[in-house]
Amino acid sequence: MLSWTVGAVKITRVVEMEMPVAYSAEYPFLVDATPEALRQMPWLYPHFVDEQDRMLLSIHALLVEAPGLRLVVDTCIGNDKARGIVGKKALSTPFLDHLAEAGWRPESVDVVVCTHLHVDHVGWNTRLVDGRWVPTFPKARYLIGRTELEHWQAQKEGEQPEILADSVTPILDAGLAELVEMDHVISPEVRLVPTPGHTPGHVSVLIESEGQRAVITGDMTHHPCQMAHPEWSPPFDTDGQAAARMRRHMFERWADTPLLVIGTHYAGPTAGRVVRDGPAFRFEP
Repeated sequence: MLSWTVGAVKITRVVEMEMPVAYSAEYPFLVDATPEALRQMPWLYPHFVDEQDRMLLSIHALLVEAPGLRLVVDTCIGNDKARGIVGKKALSTPFLDHLAEAGWRPESVDVVVCTHLHVDHVGWNTRLVDGRWVPTFPKARYLIGRTELEHWQAQKEGEQPEILADSVTPILDAGLAELVEMDHVISPEVRLVPTPGHTPGHVSVLIESEGQRAVITGDMTHHPCQMAHPEWSPPFDTDGQAAARMRRHMFERWADTPLLVIGTHYAGPTAGRVVRDGPAFRFEP
């Protein structure tokens, strides 16, 4: 269980599942990330691309313990929800046991942040109890972006209405949701940063304490190869061009600084720093 200290703040990674992604011309995760292209970035191996040239991804939550605050950032896929991302087979993982191993009970969580409302970021918002979806973190405020929610509530096709129905609407019905703007301040050490493109209301989470800084990326970047190629956008970016511009803009700001970048889908070691590398960047764990 990886963890990092940023001043007075501790950040801990709790993994739900790891996903090696092989290249598929028919259903590419990143259309340009062919095995040949990945081999041009030897720094990706072995942590982020394996010997079979599969991109290594992780679905995990990040626990942020700041003075007076216990915050969960992104809540993965969740159990008992048959989602397309896992072949329409409902997961049954020991995620809550791993949470307990980290010293966190659901009742101890003060705040939950969803960087956006995609399937792998809202799942453990709720859990199934006696046939009903109930909030997993019953004493928490769930911070949900106003822009993000309005966008997805307008979508009537595909899987997203189901995702809202079992993972977001029960939070609204329970009165635990707080609709926030994209620059919302959570505590003196923790605030949201607008990083739209992947979705219209996407945010990252900035942590600043005792002169040290870290950022939890959310899905403004999915894999470190996008540092070398910020223009590589997955098909599930709502606006691929805007997402590419946002990636380059943020990598420019972060490069060659002490900022600790914690990738929401980066495989272990997950955290590192952005370094300039010719016209683009690379990731140094």
